[in-house]
Amino acid sequence: MPSSFTKLYAHLIFSTKNRALFLDDSIRPRVHGYLATIVRNLDSPYVVVGGVEDHVHLLFDMGKMHAPVEFVEQLKRESSKFVKTLGQEYADFYWQRGYGMFSVSPTQVDRVEQYVRQQQEHHREQFFQDEFRGFLKRYDIEFDERFIWD
Repeated sequence: MPSSFTKLYAHLIFSTKNRALFLDDSIRPRVHGYLATIVRNLDSPYVVVGGVEDHVHLLFDMGKMHAPVEFVEQLKRESSKFVKTLGQEYADFYWQRGYGMFSVSPTQVDRVEQYVRQQQEHHREQFFQDEFRGFLKRYDIEFDERFIWD
């Protein structure tokens, strides 16, 4: 076969270091826009970003050019640099070291997109830690509670 074809949707979740509330209303739209731009520059034609003060969700087409770990590393590194340019109050901004990336069936993209876009409403009722544990359990990922919040 002379060509390669992929359609790999992923739902990526990561938080600010120590879940600090850096992503307030004054910068969140700019940070989300910047994250989306980075993802598009990484050859992903489709991306949706949502989140609240302490974490982000991204739904995107992974494409075929980047390994997940390299993709996330570049996304976090470049966006962290950007946040620090938004003012002195963000000088200590960092993303938490870890992340969760979950596969999404093409038949579920619309549902997950709605979920990502409605993070503000969703987190009025559920804490981030409970949400993230739910994803790990849903995807049958074993975890040790002591090590997922570093």
